Amino acid sequence: MAVPVVMPKLGNTVESTIIVRWMKAKGDLVSQGESLCEVETDKAMVEVESPASGTVLDLFFAEGDEVPVLTNIAAIGEAGEDIESLRPELAACKPTSATLPSRTNGERTTVITGAKGDETTTSSVQVISPRARHLAKQSGLDLNELLGSGPGGRIIERDVRAALAARPRMTPLARSMVKRGDYIAPLHGSGVRGRVTSRDLQSVSSKPHETGPGDAVENIPVRGVRKLIAARMLHSMQTTAQLTLNASADARAMLAYRKRLKTSAQHLDLQKITINHLVLFVVSRTLPDYPELNALFTDDAIARYKHVHLGFAVDTPRGLIVPIIRHANLLNLKQLTDAADRLAQQTLDNSISPDDLQGGTFTVTNLGSLGVESFTPILNPPQVGILGVGSINLKPVDVDGEVQFVPHIGLSLTVNHQVVDGAPAARFLQALSQNFTQIEVLLAL
Repeated sequence: MAVPVVMPKLGNTVESTIIVRWMKAKGDLVSQGESLCEVETDKAMVEVESPASGTVLDLFFAEGDEVPVLTNIAAIGEAGEDIESLRPELAACKPTSATLPSRTNGERTTVITGAKGDETTTSSVQVISPRARHLAKQSGLDLNELLGSGPGGRIIERDVRAALAARPRMTPLARSMVKRGDYIAPLHGSGVRGRVTSRDLQSVSSKPHETGPGDAVENIPVRGVRKLIAARMLHSMQTTAQLTLNASADARAMLAYRKRLKTSAQHLDLQKITINHLVLFVVSRTLPDYPELNALFTDDAIARYKHVHLGFAVDTPRGLIVPIIRHANLLNLKQLTDAADRLAQQTLDNSISPDDLQGGTFTVTNLGSLGVESFTPILNPPQVGILGVGSINLKPVDVDGEVQFVPHIGLSLTVNHQVVDGAPAARFLQALSQNFTQIEVLLAL
């Protein structure tokens, strides 16, 4: 009997997954547990295994298709078996109805047949996931104004969240003018708290002309991790009050210790410890004394954590990914280094588990190796703090009335000013700087 291959649900927040590559073709033999395809969630790349041994009877989706989770994507069985009941457009329907996947402005035509098969009615219904419908209703969004990014124009939760993040706050008059179609609204206006008023609106006729056919333009679909990053960055900037403080720390002790590690015995395996590993270690040891920064802000509640679940940014071809080192404050330097290297490699290999990308309480992002001295890191909500690390440069310092040039490392701390005041943030930066100068004391604790 033929069995379906079901798109797995890879995390509580994953609603759809993109098929990146089929490893088997129709008619190929496959063994149970053998990889059938490689799929990309909005956070990681994973392989889907065959649930049974047999012949690949059909592949229901092509590479590049975005498929809702728990949907049949292929069928495995013996050659010649009937698999019509396993096809996704039929498998999700009751025996008395069939869904025809015609794509028209995000709608699907559903033909419903009566119990006796003698009546047929046709109606247009909106294809939207239950989670997306609930969120849209809760937020007062008009479903007819939403565009779906899922298969067949299906509206999923991320489409609703993107619409909420992009929706400017407008006065009633401005909103009515935009609805007529004669005007477009900017993201921020001149009203109270950035509210868009009628005088902020731009006439449609004044929109810039589109490029001509002779222009060299490469159109790149925004989806997967890049689409998630775009939505989250916009959401972060629009829903948090971000304040960035810049400082620098004396890096002499850290550089000296790193130099000693490079010449340590080979069997200790300490040569691989980098400046970034030392930064992660110092941050993990400093945060527990500043619970205001090691916290999450959701709705009207602040959750402060005893242990540090430290996120660190990894640059990948698919975009910036932030794996999480669990209980980083309990790990010694060697253990933290091993954990960071393992997670970074899994991130680059697209083999990291979605569970290793969730639950962070604070994030570190390091651009120092690229020569950046300071920058403004963007928060990763619901986290309330993120530390940007810059390059190490010589800084003039007054030592006993004489100017000396001392290597300093750049530090840029962004906090959510809604829940973290400037003074606690500054005190954390001050303590962090002091801990860099006495890193060997931290290692002894």
